[in-house]
Amino acid sequence: MAEAKEMDCGAVSLRLTRRLAGLLLAGTVLACGPALAQQSGSSVSPTFPTPLAATGTTGSEADTLAATGSMPAATDTDAMATASTAARPALSEEAAAALAGEDDTFGPAERRADRLNMREGNVDGSRSNFGDPYEPTGIRVGTFILRPSISQNLGHEKTKNGSTSTSRTYSQTGFRGSLTSDWSRHQLTIEGEGIYQRNISGTGETEPRARLDADLRLDLSDDTIANITAGYDFERESSSDPNAINNASVQSGVHTYTAGARVTRDFGMIRGTIGTEIERRTYGSATLSDGSKLVLSDRNYTEGTLTGRIGYELSPALIPYLEASVGRSIYDDKRDALGYERSAVTLGGRAGVEIDLGEKLRGDLGIGYRRATFDDNRLAALKALTVDGSVFWSPQRGTDLRLGLATTLEPSTAAGASGYVSYAVTADLTHELRDNLVARLSSAYTLRDFQTSWTTDQNIYLAGAGITWNINRWLAMTGDVSYELTRQSGTTDTGITRAGIGLVVRR
Repeated sequence: MAEAKEMDCGAVSLRLTRRLAGLLLAGTVLACGPALAQQSGSSVSPTFPTPLAATGTTGSEADTLAATGSMPAATDTDAMATASTAARPALSEEAAAALAGEDDTFGPAERRADRLNMREGNVDGSRSNFGDPYEPTGIRVGTFILRPSISQNLGHEKTKNGSTSTSRTYSQTGFRGSLTSDWSRHQLTIEGEGIYQRNISGTGETEPRARLDADLRLDLSDDTIANITAGYDFERESSSDPNAINNASVQSGVHTYTAGARVTRDFGMIRGTIGTEIERRTYGSATLSDGSKLVLSDRNYTEGTLTGRIGYELSPALIPYLEASVGRSIYDDKRDALGYERSAVTLGGRAGVEIDLGEKLRGDLGIGYRRATFDDNRLAALKALTVDGSVFWSPQRGTDLRLGLATTLEPSTAAGASGYVSYAVTADLTHELRDNLVARLSSAYTLRDFQTSWTTDQNIYLAGAGITWNINRWLAMTGDVSYELTRQSGTTDTGITRAGIGLVVRR
């Protein structure tokens, strides 16, 4: 009998303990309700048990049961669910959205599921898009995110050509920015940059540059995407370029305008792309050593290109493809200053593969053939085996390697010469030494293959190193050094050494 009484007492004690625990949990959640409502804007949404409404018990019934202490015998999980449901009416709409897993930063869950674009992230938030405290947050401009930056550099350049050496110290001001739409569907991206140089001492050519690109992506359907692009680029022709004017004090400014459109559609395992691009290139006057101007408008031309590609999806990460293109360039002047008709028809084709293994490895590589036939019978066809593509590889977090391959056909301005084929290889390695300290290594090699017997090939080597110290999200310091060497048989080597330090302000 004594043992039975002890067992009854133990059961009663256990039942009372469970009820008291349920009451304490309910009181705790009720007391914390206003605090949860204030914290609903946080990027981290709390996880709550399933409401009792799913089991047929309303919130008011749970309030009554909790207040009277007459909760039916239940498990600890049921008590927690009851307490959670009882606390819900005290929360604001924002808190209720957070409880349902609807982070207001990205919109309601059902709206977020319909978005084809990822949100740009909180502007002026405590964290940047990728959680990097040194990444600029940007400025919201309506439905766009603007990320501008301005840099000021002090640089020194030394050029050695044989036994002749010149140097200059210059100031360089740079502007860079991007404007990206934050739409649920479609996307417009505009990127631009500009560099202005001014010599402080010494002699040497300044190298101003400007670039502006726009890309409007239209999500026509789940399987069809269209892109409309436009761009502008300005640079001064390099003195080492084969088409540069000898002994000119200031080389010609080159303006390039581009516009294009392409459509990509998936047909199950087959992916097809067709696109067209128009390029307009104009040349300004060159300033000769005596101060006179040399007009180079006979080099102005317009080129149109039509490209088609078809690929087969072996897997989402591997898509081999075949590509073909046809182009026509038309010069403003039917004959240039030397009497040659340089308008041409260009045909090309290549086979390649697209690789996408996520953040670790992705790229596009292709090998093909391209041929340009000129209107003038005196000019031989310009042809080449082409290798084009780019590869991004991240062997570990904080370390990125970018490789680039490009083959271009460049027309000539020399009498009887069709032009040359340019093969370029670039490599850029960045590594985070610390969270706010990034080291950079860069290299490049360019081979200019002149398809004439009287001109030897030209080799250009480039190596550089740099470092960026992110003082905070809005301010950074940079330092860079590089060396460029140009070699060509029969001519003296040209070496250019550059070094600079700068400050970057960004938003």
